[in-house]
Amino acid sequence: MFKIQLKDTALDLSTPLVMGILNATPDSFFEGSRMQQIDAGVKKAIEMAQFGAGILDIGGQSTRPGAALITEALEIDRVVPMIEAIHAAIPNMPISIDTYHATVAKAAIDAGASIVNDISCGNFDSKMISTVVSNQVAYIGMHQTGGPSTMHELQDRNDVMKTITDYFFEKKKQFAAIGLTQWIIDPGFGFSKTKAENFELVKSLAQLKKLNLPILLGVSRKSSIYKTLGVDPSEALNGTTVLNTIGLMGGANILRVHDVKEAKEAIILINEMNA
Repeated sequence: MFKIQLKDTALDLSTPLVMGILNATPDSFFEGSRMQQIDAGVKKAIEMAQFGAGILDIGGQSTRPGAALITEALEIDRVVPMIEAIHAAIPNMPISIDTYHATVAKAAIDAGASIVNDISCGNFDSKMISTVVSNQVAYIGMHQTGGPSTMHELQDRNDVMKTITDYFFEKKKQFAAIGLTQWIIDPGFGFSKTKAENFELVKSLAQLKKLNLPILLGVSRKSSIYKTLGVDPSEALNGTTVLNTIGLMGGANILRVHDVKEAKEAIILINEMNA
């Protein structure tokens, strides 16, 4: 089973983990994840840890459709104090920095982060992978197309699973050439994909196991769920849990979620069913 290097320790993925989302932003699409105040962020982080989170993911740049792009300096100002405070409060909790900038990643690592969650998979910053390798932290790379302002534009494709698989096979070659061989893939639910492609991605997640890399699934409260159900993000927890459960059955190793307790319960039940 997978073990991913985290500085001087390792992330054990012998059983699926929950990654709790904490956004140090004023404009993330789900209001419940916005934690601009440090005290509120630490309180939420401790609550997530108590509910069973195995990783906390902190971001300062919203990646929702239409979100305003911010400077790297502002992103650092948003995330570093939060990471420092959470790391001090829960020192053994792995913290992930959600960024596509190498400078932000380095500042976050220095503050206590041990995972870089890069939605661009190294496409937006040529220094990102070397930064990860030189700091011996874990890395999550997501499938996406376009640039920072166009990554939600739909693409013409005939087979979304083949497209994603081919993308990650090529990334494996590129990253291995510069010293990154063990990392985590995120197929990019909700990024430049139609609703049908998003559901196909979850249904066929097991096809990605041929890549022999751990899989992160991030469907939490996204529009393909709430629009299909005719609700808004605040009412999309049940739909999220359904897709998370299907993803676990397909081999997901990490669930990135706003709602840790419910995701952890899904993992416990799936593990019991597979015992």
